[in-house]
Amino acid sequence: MGKPTGFKEIGRETPRRKPVDLRLHDWYEIYEEMPDAKLRDQGARCMDCGIPFCNNGCPLGNIIPEWNDLVYKNRWREALEMLWKTNNFPEFTGRVCPAPCEEACTLNINNKPVTIKLIEQNIIDHAFREAERGDADFAALVAPRPPARRTGKTVAVVGSGPAGLAAAAQLNKAGHAVTVFERADRVGGLLMYGIPNFKLEKAVVERRVRIMEQEGIKFVTSANVGHNVKVEDLRRDFDAIVLCGGSTKGRDLPVPGREFKGVHFAMEYLTQQNQRNLGDALPAEQVIDAKDKHVIIIGGGDTGADCLGTAMRQGCRSVRQFELLPRPPEERAADMPWPYWPMTYRTSSAHEEAAAKAGADIRDFAVNTKKFTGENGVVTKLHGVHLEWEMQGSRPVKMRETAGSEFELDCDLCFLAMGFVSPEHDGPMNQLGLEKDARGNVKVNDDYATSVPGVFAAGDMRRGQSLVVWAISEGRQAARAVDAFLMGASDLPYLKLF
Repeated sequence: MGKPTGFKEIGRETPRRKPVDLRLHDWYEIYEEMPDAKLRDQGARCMDCGIPFCNNGCPLGNIIPEWNDLVYKNRWREALEMLWKTNNFPEFTGRVCPAPCEEACTLNINNKPVTIKLIEQNIIDHAFREAERGDADFAALVAPRPPARRTGKTVAVVGSGPAGLAAAAQLNKAGHAVTVFERADRVGGLLMYGIPNFKLEKAVVERRVRIMEQEGIKFVTSANVGHNVKVEDLRRDFDAIVLCGGSTKGRDLPVPGREFKGVHFAMEYLTQQNQRNLGDALPAEQVIDAKDKHVIIIGGGDTGADCLGTAMRQGCRSVRQFELLPRPPEERAADMPWPYWPMTYRTSSAHEEAAAKAGADIRDFAVNTKKFTGENGVVTKLHGVHLEWEMQGSRPVKMRETAGSEFELDCDLCFLAMGFVSPEHDGPMNQLGLEKDARGNVKVNDDYATSVPGVFAAGDMRRGQSLVVWAISEGRQAARAVDAFLMGASDLPYLKLF
């Protein structure tokens, strides 16, 4: 590496977040821009560790040490070319990925890891920024790159989330004519409607979609395959189909009072706010607004945190977030060894915002919701109980209710953010008669091929609820399998991470 002692001399530094009071007044991304000089310092911390585990920690197999070194040496163009070898959309992963690569960083054994995610985002942002300033080299680098030749083969990609976009990008690169079908009115899937603006501004997604269109990919919106678009038509008109519809069936909470107005799935809430931010006018009676309301979020993951940040920006009166499992440890436990991803206690920007307003952490762990009560069909109270967990190391294995710990709280809105159980089955899956795995996902072989010839599946629809970075990886690998199916062989890159 360019500076072998960099990790000894330079501490980990990340961009400053905008002040809480300021960022709660808008929906923009919360981080301030970091100067290139500081980013180069962070690249210098990459420690020439000999065997870099960060590459394996990343589902894309990003060639991380190389582009860290190139940033340190101020070689931004080469850094982007290196990054693009493995990742079609660093502007997405650099913003929303939880960075398993950083947990696997060798420096993380006894120090703070390299800011891999930060450097990744800034490599691509630097390129777009310089292109906008008139730098011809960077403008050429981020310009659309249509394939030099076409194969005459056609592929339908169902779903325009990260898996679908990645599959489409790679298949188009191979020269196939790709059409992406999206049931929503805008392209992007989870990226457009599931992730709040303060984490991923939609202009970033729209910019990438425009580039893909100019590269020759066709997008069809408001196209719900299996409903207003017939599956048999896709089978007739395309040489192959790639299903990337995601894992969109939310885990429900079957307790008394679930039917009350005011109890919503998290994605219903997040999607609606993104629509409003994009300028869509919604019927007043359908608007879910947390202003001046007591809000409770059930589920302690990223989706719950997204609901929390959204409710804070809408001006909720109070907010609490409950998690069924016990509070994770602050540090890696013995049964969470490096370089594996540890289940530790993390504080997101939304938790920081809520704590700043409430004066304390608004999360509560080991809580089970027993029922909702209300008046005139509208929820007014949540009734819960605290739990005690039997543990095996850091793993909770058996729970019991704590005697006398029952409680009730005012609740005007409750958002269910307890994860997703499977893809929706009433569309292409059932109509094609696809074989399912034990969890209700599409079952595929090692080449992402389903039980129906010419039909492939990737992303959460195949692997279950996961990360954006995993979805992009799956889309890329499925694209290679489709290319080989159509042409007999494929030159697209291959990374065995099944």
